[in-house]
Amino acid sequence: MIMEQVVEILLVEDNPRDAELALIALSQHHIANKVVHVRDGAEALEFLFCTGRFANRQPGHNPKVVLLDLKLPKVDGLEVLREIKANARTKVVPVVVMTSSQEQRDLVDSYQLGVNSYIVKPVDFDKFSAAVLELGCYWLLLNQLPQPPEEGTGPV
Repeated sequence: MIMEQVVEILLVEDNPRDAELALIALSQHHIANKVVHVRDGAEALEFLFCTGRFANRQPGHNPKVVLLDLKLPKVDGLEVLREIKANARTKVVPVVVMTSSQEQRDLVDSYQLGVNSYIVKPVDFDKFSAAVLELGCYWLLLNQLPQPPEEGTGPV
């Protein structure tokens, strides 16, 4: 039996430059062995809930952290966050909003929906790289997650 490789980070980012910078920072520092990058909110939900092009993915193999932009095509980041935190299987997955939005409304809405952290993306590459490195170190190496619920055992 072939075991599915565990996804450590789900990067939900539509801006190709920001996605590339995040992926470079993670790989340069050898933080994550397995990063999946999706480009819109609909694709993120398909990945997390094993539908669409990710229908063959095993439910329960959640990422260790979701790095989520808010301003996404198809389904916006707040709706993605709402759906993650509303589902018993995914609600314990840490979600870090990484966005260029400094709007107070986005910040408040994100925390009311259960975001674990809200980071405004630095414009400078070195600062952006350092922020991604710190996020990766904390969420992948230091943070402890509960075991996912077994199928059919009810909500967490």
